[in-house]
Amino acid sequence: MPPGAEQNVVVLGSTGSIGRSALSVIEHDAGRRLRAFGLAAHSSVDLLVEQARTFQPRYITLTCPDARARINGALSGTRVELLDSLDGIIRMVQAPETDKVLSAIVGAAGLEGTWAAIEAGKTIALANKETLVVAGPLIMDLARERGVAMLPVDSEHSAIFQALKAGQPNEVRRVILTSSGGPFRGKTARELANVTPEQALKHPTWSMGPKISIDSATLMNKALEVIEARWLFDLRPEQVEVVVHPESVIHSMVEFVDGSVVAQLSPPDMRLPIQLALNYPDRVPGPCPLLDLTKRFSLNFEPPDRETFPCLDLGYEVMRRGGTAGAALNAANEAAVSRFLSSEIGFLDIPRACRAALDHHNFDPRPTLDALWRVDAAARQEVRRWKP
Repeated sequence: MPPGAEQNVVVLGSTGSIGRSALSVIEHDAGRRLRAFGLAAHSSVDLLVEQARTFQPRYITLTCPDARARINGALSGTRVELLDSLDGIIRMVQAPETDKVLSAIVGAAGLEGTWAAIEAGKTIALANKETLVVAGPLIMDLARERGVAMLPVDSEHSAIFQALKAGQPNEVRRVILTSSGGPFRGKTARELANVTPEQALKHPTWSMGPKISIDSATLMNKALEVIEARWLFDLRPEQVEVVVHPESVIHSMVEFVDGSVVAQLSPPDMRLPIQLALNYPDRVPGPCPLLDLTKRFSLNFEPPDRETFPCLDLGYEVMRRGGTAGAALNAANEAAVSRFLSSEIGFLDIPRACRAALDHHNFDPRPTLDALWRVDAAARQEVRRWKP
């Protein structure tokens, strides 16, 4: 595609926090380079209809069977075509007119749409880290086979993606993912014993959906991110590290063999990495605030507390093991977070339930995609019946 040409973008998960930020970027673009060609959501009918009327995409898709019926005549007077469930997602992402697919559906549910888009040779703006946690080697092999660019949207992986351009792959000593530390940074396990879902949802820096907010509180989000980084950037497990950086200004760093450390800095606003991925390889002005270096501020770093937050070590273990371990951990975590949000288990039970599912699953070092889905289902069932 010629530089600066308009690109048709399909946003999978358009009603979530990443999807809404992506549409903010597209709205700011005002039709110069980006067009919302397709939007997909699970059950947020009213917001999806509002987005459809605002952005006039060619298609919208709802994956919840009950939600589709609630649209009724809400799209009358528009040219928007309503599609249904996974078949609709596949039709949108594989349409000849589609140029880029923003994969922002939360959890393992985002894998199938991403896979279909890669099969069709579409450029991927990847916000769904679970895709690589569950099926990293399979996804990256398929992307290489189809010649597909995988552009990271997570702020940490976008920062690494940018910093890696300062050197050659064989010159990288390590990548360092930063973490805000979540709402419970500095707390002890004793202090976290009676944490409520409402407390865990209050992130100090980012505004995110409930599942990702809980993952941030447990540091499971960082566990998933180290696994994603390993596959996305073809790193050895020992090359991926984590440091707590409460200000969330440095989004991640790359250390090269000569000792140089290259970091990417910006205010904590997800629209920046989204805009970069949607416009890549170009950089364009956008809606994000600028970093004001004339004001006094500090940048602090500290090691993560792995004893209080054992999810991080689960991530490192899975990164080293590979195979079906990622599918088991991710599915177990999704089920455990759901039970915590429903007040069925405690905050500290989340890593315990994940540990049990990881230990009990039938490990396969070289699984097929079908085998990964079987592990996913079994791990969810394990956590549903798990008792503290």
